[in-house]
Amino acid sequence: MIRPCEPGDVPVILRLVRDLAEYEKALHEVRATADDLHRSLFGPSPAVFAHVADDGDGAGVVGFALWYVTYSTWTGRHGLYLEDLYVRPEARGRGHGRALMAELAGVCVERGYARMEWSVLDWNAPAIAFYRSIGARPMDEWTVQRVDGDELRRLAG
Repeated sequence: MIRPCEPGDVPVILRLVRDLAEYEKALHEVRATADDLHRSLFGPSPAVFAHVADDGDGAGVVGFALWYVTYSTWTGRHGLYLEDLYVRPEARGRGHGRALMAELAGVCVERGYARMEWSVLDWNAPAIAFYRSIGARPMDEWTVQRVDGDELRRLAG
């Protein structure tokens, strides 16, 4: 079962975020707290949204998709950026990832969004194969750029 997340899901979503970061060899970079997630998802003006996969067999939430709205000046329409998609290893192969992606595609279609985009680590062959299986294509000409930390503060002046 796929559903929008609820406030009570925040602790398990944070646990899944940490699991994902560990898989991506970046657990040391996770700074988010349950309070941060709760405020972002359920504060007065939420700009981040999440859906969860509930296994329905008593295991509870086994996966999540966290996303936000983007905008393209080229299409003149909003889009959806998938920040994180993760399904626990023991729950994989049961269609949860595909169901989460289908739910987000449905959000796009229902709201008239032009596209859904996300990033994937170039070494994550299982994820890349999954994304190809649902019709995703790489944007080879584009590379992600980032400014953070001291550089961000320096740029801000």
